[in-house]
Amino acid sequence: MTDGSVRVPAWRRAIRSVTQRVEPVRRASAAFHDFEGDARLLALTGVGYVPSHRLRGAAYRRVGVELHPTSSLHWRARFFAPERLRVGAHTTLGNDGFYDARDGITIGENVNVAAEVRIFTREHDVQSPDFAEIGAPVVIDDYVYIGTRVTILPGVHIGEGAVVASGAVVTRDIEPFTIVGGVPAVRIGDRTHDLHYHLGYAKRFQ
Repeated sequence: MTDGSVRVPAWRRAIRSVTQRVEPVRRASAAFHDFEGDARLLALTGVGYVPSHRLRGAAYRRVGVELHPTSSLHWRARFFAPERLRVGAHTTLGNDGFYDARDGITIGENVNVAAEVRIFTREHDVQSPDFAEIGAPVVIDDYVYIGTRVTILPGVHIGEGAVVASGAVVTRDIEPFTIVGGVPAVRIGDRTHDLHYHLGYAKRFQ
């Protein structure tokens, strides 16, 4: 460079030239990756309307859902990061569920999740200057019963045998064999410890 400008070494100019050429490729690759991910979720939404547990289960397992053969995931389910959803034995997940498993969802054995339940593992920090995402995994232990239209927020651990009443919003951990309800969910009773049933039923065509 002349006229008082700082001379830029040849090696740095070469790196800058390569970077300028690579950057559009990197952006295109990232855009394709995002498109591919969104297309996969759209396809899984379509799979959710197939009236066959066997076919849906095969499709879900193919994309990484760990769904035990004795468990059932009823129709019209939707997902984020389905490959991070783990479902134990003899568990029944009701229709129209939403499973945001980006930070991991683990559901134990003999769990009954009713219809239209929403489970989130990420949310936005409303106090963050850049509206950053925060999150943590959700864990649901054995013999839990979750009623219709319950919402479970990130980082929640629901203990063994607990019951969540319909319409509740779960914002914090629930102790084993506790019955909770409300918005936010609070303790409203206790459940027996003498539980020995097996679930995993699959309602036909759903």
